[in-house]
Amino acid sequence: MLRIAVQAKGRLYEETMSFLEESDIKLSATKRTLLVQSSNFPIEVLFLRDDDIPQTVATGVADIGIVGENEFMERNEDAEIIKRLGFSKCRLSLAMPKDIEYPGIKWFDGKKIATSYPGILSSYLKEQGVKAEIHVITGSVEVSPGIGLADAIFDIVSSGSTLVSNRLKEVEVVMKSEALLIGNKNMSEDKQEILKELLFRMDAVKTAEDKKYVLMNAPKDKLDKIVSVLPGMKSPTVMPLAQEGWCSVHTVLDEKCFWEIIGKLKALGAEGILVLPIEKMII
Repeated sequence: MLRIAVQAKGRLYEETMSFLEESDIKLSATKRTLLVQSSNFPIEVLFLRDDDIPQTVATGVADIGIVGENEFMERNEDAEIIKRLGFSKCRLSLAMPKDIEYPGIKWFDGKKIATSYPGILSSYLKEQGVKAEIHVITGSVEVSPGIGLADAIFDIVSSGSTLVSNRLKEVEVVMKSEALLIGNKNMSEDKQEILKELLFRMDAVKTAEDKKYVLMNAPKDKLDKIVSVLPGMKSPTVMPLAQEGWCSVHTVLDEKCFWEIIGKLKALGAEGILVLPIEKMII
C-alpha cells in the first residue's frame, strides 16, 4: 500500500482530488477524514496541512505527497521531487503600498517585511545584498502594511486581486510555484512498483490536457495539403468514405493552435469537422 499526503483544504486540495479522480483513483471519503483508502488502487490518502507534507514525506510517514513548490522549498526537507504536476500555479512576490514609488530592490533596505516564507525571503534578500527585518506571520499577511505591522509583504500571488483590495502592488517576483509530486528517498521496491503504475496513469492524464480529437471529411484531391497542416501525434488516420472522392481524416490537435488550424482546414475544403475531448492519452 502506497501512502500519499495531500493538502486537507483549499485550492490545492480541490485540484489534487480532481487529478486523482482523472487518474481513476476512487476515494469515497471526504476531506474531513484523516486517512482514506482507495477502493480500486493500492493507495491511501493522508490529509494534512500543506506545510506538514514535506516533513511527513521526508520522514517516511507518507511515501509520496502533493505539495506546492513554495512550501517544499521553504521547509527544505530531505525528500525528492518526482514530478512537476503543472497545476496550482502561483508566484511568491514582494509587494508594497501602491501609492509609494518603487525605485528598485534597494528600497527594501532597512524595511520590515511580513511573510509566511522567511526561509525563501531570507535567501533572496541575501543574494540581492538587501538587509531587511523579516516579520513572520501565519495568516493574512497582506493586511500587515495597512495596520502598520510592516512596510511591505512577501507572499503568494495568484490573480493579484488580494493585493489590489489591500492597496498593494507587486514589485518583485522571487519565484514561481506549482504543485509537485514529492517522494521519500527510501521507498521499498514494492512501493516503487505501485508508484510506477500511478505515474503511468498521471502521465496519461497530463498528456491529454488541452488536446482535442478531431474528425473531418476531406476531398481526396486536397488530402496532401490538409495532412500537411495537421501537427498530429505521428500522422493522421485516413479512411475512405462511401461518397466518391472523399475520405475521413482523424487527428489530435493542441487547443492552443486549434482555431488557427481549423481555419486552414476549412479553407482547404474540409467539412463536417467534429471535435471531441480527450480524457487520457498514452504515448
